[in-house]
Amino acid sequence: MKVTVVGAGNVGATCADVLAYREIANEVVLLDIREGFAEGKALDIWQKSPINLYDTRTVGVTNDYSRTADSDVVVITSGLPRKPGMTRDDLISTNAGIVQSVTENVVKHSPNAIIIVVSNPLDVMTYAAHITSKFPRNRIMGMAGILDTARYRAFLAEELNVSPKDIQAVLMGGHGDTMVPLPRYTTVGGIPVTELISEDKLTAIVERTKNGGGELVKLMGTSAWYAPGSAAAQMVEAIVRDQRRVFPVCVKLEGEYGIDGVYLGVPVILGKNGIEKVIELQLNDEEKQLLETSRGHVKEVMDALDKMTAAKA
Repeated sequence: MKVTVVGAGNVGATCADVLAYREIANEVVLLDIREGFAEGKALDIWQKSPINLYDTRTVGVTNDYSRTADSDVVVITSGLPRKPGMTRDDLISTNAGIVQSVTENVVKHSPNAIIIVVSNPLDVMTYAAHITSKFPRNRIMGMAGILDTARYRAFLAEELNVSPKDIQAVLMGGHGDTMVPLPRYTTVGGIPVTELISEDKLTAIVERTKNGGGELVKLMGTSAWYAPGSAAAQMVEAIVRDQRRVFPVCVKLEGEYGIDGVYLGVPVILGKNGIEKVIELQLNDEEKQLLETSRGHVKEVMDALDKMTAAKA
């Protein structure tokens, strides 16, 4: 089993590290355009294998996609990180070009791979990778929902003073300010969260989750990496080990939730074929309206990318 992570920055290196540490693949290839950068990160990860007791080989390469050939799963983290004051949408032009170029190389050398996109703005970068790859939708997806639900669950665990292990939750929609929280699908050890926390505190946690990425950018001056990298690795594990985990994942909707042709986070079953099934929840009117607002926002950015692409042509 071979997994490639494109982009050896903080997110990509964290993803590769988690994949190695958890022995999710026999080989993890880390690729970056900076000379020696991926090689150094991969060597560092490999040198701690005797300490943390794992066998996964980590290999670093500089812009040599031939070394990634026949990868089973490819994680794309390439692109500029957010800086203070930047919205995800500010990144669209530069990162779309990067993601499209990476995708072309991935398809050339690993035509049967499953692709996980992590680059921002997430939903639209998934769209960019999909139209470039021409893969079926089950084999190309974006990582956002796992990260967003993790933040939501972590904040709830802190507020309730319970283990985050016992909190299950679903968030839908676009990655960022228009994500759709679903408190009635949130449980703590099987108990509805609404029975354990006041409405105002739950609302505050939901708002903090929506701005979770921005909060970290303000604190650190750059995007998060431990949680995003780990979230991407969890998706890889579900695919490689055919776990059939239920995760919120960004995918092209084809009529589900009454939406067609837009890339949004929805709950899916993740297994050896990638997205095995899109799960349709029975949303109430308020949730449907929030999802529609999120759809509109993502579609606007998709249209902006289409205009940029047409202008370049």
